[in-house]
Amino acid sequence: MLIGKPPDIPSSEITPQSAYRKYLSRRKFLRGAAAVGAAALGGDRLAEVLSPHTRALASTKLQTVSSPLTTTGEQLTSFDDITHYNNFYEFGVDKGDPAKNAGGLPTRPWSVKVEGLVAKPQTFDIDTLLKLRPLEDRVYRHRCVEAWSMVIPWVGYSFSELIKQCQPLSSAKYVQFLSYWDRRVEHWGADETSIFWPYSEGLRMDEAMNPLTLLTFGLYGETLPNQDGAPVRIVIPWKYGFKSAKSIVKIKFVAKQPDTTWNEQAPNEYGFYSNVNPNVDHPRWSQKTERRIGLPFYEQRRATLMFNGYGDQVASLYTGMNLRKYY
Repeated sequence: MLIGKPPDIPSSEITPQSAYRKYLSRRKFLRGAAAVGAAALGGDRLAEVLSPHTRALASTKLQTVSSPLTTTGEQLTSFDDITHYNNFYEFGVDKGDPAKNAGGLPTRPWSVKVEGLVAKPQTFDIDTLLKLRPLEDRVYRHRCVEAWSMVIPWVGYSFSELIKQCQPLSSAKYVQFLSYWDRRVEHWGADETSIFWPYSEGLRMDEAMNPLTLLTFGLYGETLPNQDGAPVRIVIPWKYGFKSAKSIVKIKFVAKQPDTTWNEQAPNEYGFYSNVNPNVDHPRWSQKTERRIGLPFYEQRRATLMFNGYGDQVASLYTGMNLRKYY
């Protein structure tokens, strides 16, 4: 599949940061973004704040193959928007903060430890993971729980390929993902939030084995920028974006549903399953529609699709479940 890069979208068409700040101020688990005085910044640091576009950190081209598991017919979100409109609270609570602050994330060397209920616990270095299977171009819709969305050309392969290498035991019912955490590198997470780190997410085993669940190493044909979860993350396109853990350092196969960061922080607002569902509103806003980042204002608003449009591939995973109860 040939993926073309659409023209960059003017920043004037992106929702203002001020609107997002109002939203953040209502979240009980944030202390509020600390104001940073220019006098406290060195010259280079000040330049980063004033020119965030200098911190889009993708660089290395990846050799890829096409994939049938891809969304077609939708305009791709620009690379600029994907890399400068992020939630990555370890590097700050505003959308532009990760692009400014994630440059210190040490992505080489990098390893991912696989442990728990597996016959073959092992540690993979990032280069081994990159060569484990052919890297596929997959365009997925990305839906945030905050009711905005993107269309992103990811690069990776089905997470099930890694699972097969580790041979989970029959007692393994869930998979837990743990993200990199070092307060010296990610102090914004400690300074600006009350979240308990490291970031944790999880899936039921059949969700993890679904071919759509993507072990992800890049976007737009290049290695992941730091602010988008370098060097390896998970992407689950039928779930809200916070389920897709970034910068993974540990994968655990466990018997019981693992604690996950947002579900633990506010269980009445963020369920363990968190499938995209227009019929189940967030307690503080509707999920019936979403705003597509990067499009002109008059084209942004659209209806939310059940399972983010991937129902044919994943609805059978939840047969017999009350999807309102198991948000």
